[in-house]
Amino acid sequence: MSSLKPSFMYNTRPFIPGGVKGSGLLPKYASERNYLPTKNMGSYMIRLIATVVLSLGLVNVAAAAGDPAAGQAKSAVCAGCHGADGNSAVPTFPKLAGLGERYLTKQIKDIKAGTRPVVEMTGLTDNLSDQDIADIAAYFSKQVATTGSSDPALVELGTQLFKAGNAAKGIPACTGCHGPSGLGVAEAGFPRLAGQHADYIAKQLAGFRAGDRKNDDNAMMRGVAANLSDAEVKALASYINGLYQ
Repeated sequence: MSSLKPSFMYNTRPFIPGGVKGSGLLPKYASERNYLPTKNMGSYMIRLIATVVLSLGLVNVAAAAGDPAAGQAKSAVCAGCHGADGNSAVPTFPKLAGLGERYLTKQIKDIKAGTRPVVEMTGLTDNLSDQDIADIAAYFSKQVATTGSSDPALVELGTQLFKAGNAAKGIPACTGCHGPSGLGVAEAGFPRLAGQHADYIAKQLAGFRAGDRKNDDNAMMRGVAANLSDAEVKALASYINGLYQ
């Protein structure tokens, strides 16, 4: 868990919906919006991340094992929007390359189940079995993501938010879950961000902020995005697009 520690270690006030209330993690509700008090927030965030990791079933051997070779053949239908190697040419369609098997598996299953509605994906996942999903996720996770570029005018603000967050507004740093280089933590289901299209990142952050996208475990991303301004969303998305290893 040491790799998940950085950047949540300052006082933040993330929004946590009532679904976490019965977990025993919440020290106390501060208001009807369930803002957490800043005291001991560092230890709280470590426990929350640990709980999320465990809830994702890192020791669950019953999950289908993905076959990248089989996934390549099954991913043909994905290529039209996401590219044959998972590097989409259209900035509104996400790059799937290198996102991590656990994250991709969850997203495909959520889209299929309707818990993450994506109009462009309507009907495309209906006939996929769990093995198909695992194979497709395995294939795209093995692909190498292409890099992008950042708007020089937005780099300073984007860097600040990504690496340190904004404690005054209760915005934690992205590095806490996605790593200092934006490579994510695949085993925990935290996706790679580096090189992802800015348009896509901005849309997802806005969706989390508005509550339109709500398939994030324990509402972690909704809590992160809740206090982001439009300017901060734009700066973060641009910075992320230009991140590379």
